[in-house]
Amino acid sequence: MILGPNMHVLLVEDDPVLADGIARILRGHGMVVDVVHNGDDADRALQAREMSVAVLDIGLPGIDGFEVVRRLRSRGSQLPVLLLTARDDVQDRVRGLEMGADDYLVKPFAAPELVARLKALVRRSNPRSVDLQLGGLQLDPFARRATIDGLTIELSAREWAVLEYLMQHASRVVSKQQIIDAILPWGEEVTLNAVEVYISRIRAKIDKAGITIKTIRGFGYMLEQSAR
Repeated sequence: MILGPNMHVLLVEDDPVLADGIARILRGHGMVVDVVHNGDDADRALQAREMSVAVLDIGLPGIDGFEVVRRLRSRGSQLPVLLLTARDDVQDRVRGLEMGADDYLVKPFAAPELVARLKALVRRSNPRSVDLQLGGLQLDPFARRATIDGLTIELSAREWAVLEYLMQHASRVVSKQQIIDAILPWGEEVTLNAVEVYISRIRAKIDKAGITIKTIRGFGYMLEQSAR
């Protein structure tokens, strides 16, 4: 489960203008957003990659939003799903919730409400992961704040995403490719060398936190607590 600014959102909306607008809003809050425009692609995406939450329009080309949710739940997935519905479709909202959706939002909606609802859904789905702490370093994903012994450290969006992923997988080895897959949406690219640059910058910023990012040659990186 990917949270906070490293939250990975699948946005399924067949109106490209609306989809682009929503994606810009979510990315502006530091979220990773994959966009697809029909139900069949949504179903494939939900099987192919780990997501934090899905934003799903009901009326879609191919299989509709109801069928996407039905298939998702039939696979045993508990992924939070927020439906986007038309103002007059009360029965659709009821049906969507009965099929396994977690919440709905009526179009048109205010951007802050969408962001707040998505954060709440992810927080409720995995409440233990709201705060991440190791050594003197603490990450508050939803406030997007990193501190060492209470003092804020400044991180770029990519540095934050990499560090949060390492914190979520502390004491485990993760590869450069796993980091890339976790922090980037489909269609964007970053080189393996760029990951090395992010790691180097992060090491310099957390050197007083009593944790270290070890390079495991041939495998990747591992974040672990060290002596201070």
